[in-house]
Amino acid sequence: MSKKKAVNIKSKRKIGAFDVVLLFIFAIVLIITLYPFLNVLAISFNDATDTIRDINFIIPRVFTLQNYIYVFTENDIIAPFFMSVARTLIGTVFSLFCTSMLAYVLSRKDFYFNKLFTILFVLTMYVSGGMIPEYLLIKRTLGLGNNFLVYIIPGVIWVYNVILVRSYIEGIPYALQEAAMIDGANDLFIWARVIAPLCKPVNATVALFYAVGQWNSFMDTFLYAQNLQTLQYRLYLIMQQATMKVDPHSTTAAMNQTVTPLAVRMAVTIIATVPILVVYPFLQKYFVGGMTLGAVKD
Repeated sequence: MSKKKAVNIKSKRKIGAFDVVLLFIFAIVLIITLYPFLNVLAISFNDATDTIRDINFIIPRVFTLQNYIYVFTENDIIAPFFMSVARTLIGTVFSLFCTSMLAYVLSRKDFYFNKLFTILFVLTMYVSGGMIPEYLLIKRTLGLGNNFLVYIIPGVIWVYNVILVRSYIEGIPYALQEAAMIDGANDLFIWARVIAPLCKPVNATVALFYAVGQWNSFMDTFLYAQNLQTLQYRLYLIMQQATMKVDPHSTTAAMNQTVTPLAVRMAVTIIATVPILVVYPFLQKYFVGGMTLGAVKD
């Protein structure tokens, strides 16, 4: 036997009982995680009448696009879609901007009311005024009923995200801020040119939180802005209509014979989920790792 083969044999690691158990556990977790999504996806592409007899499958038995055709042709979702895109983009950018600045202020050790404001912010996570005071504030006091700003202003700050960004900023060496102060930089310049560029990982994470929240929200449309319907609210109405019955007077009567409430709900779920799944991979790379590694050398 040659030395090269002997080295290869020694380098091979034997698979023990513990490795087999881990692989078995990981396989179970993978199945539990993927099965619900694959099942929803399969039902959305499966013939509705065929789905009635059995809903436990992950590959469409009778492939069809009728469920999606019904959702897109029988209901006007183009305008709500662009409304959701607008509120998601504008709301995410504005919330991230305000969250980052607030977190920077709370992270400053020379801010006298640091602890006081932090406690007040955290209290709002556990105690709220309730839906009625919130409704009166937004609808009557602020006058944001059927106003696009109702999607932006009320939820501009999430305390959890502020704490997340503040903790990340506190991990950045303070020497960077001191160096900028020595060069004559003010707080706004320090935040914009020193802190913000180093907070890309946490900002990407927080941006995803805000984007998912904005995209999935529909209660604010239901309560305050039914004239400015978003995609989620429109899909919610479609599911309600499909649950009650499929319109028998539709111009596509043949289609209605092959569409059921369950099939429509699954198609709506996929339509609402896909945009976030498309955006997530572009932000995932920022989740792990920091941008300050090696920023300060001893």
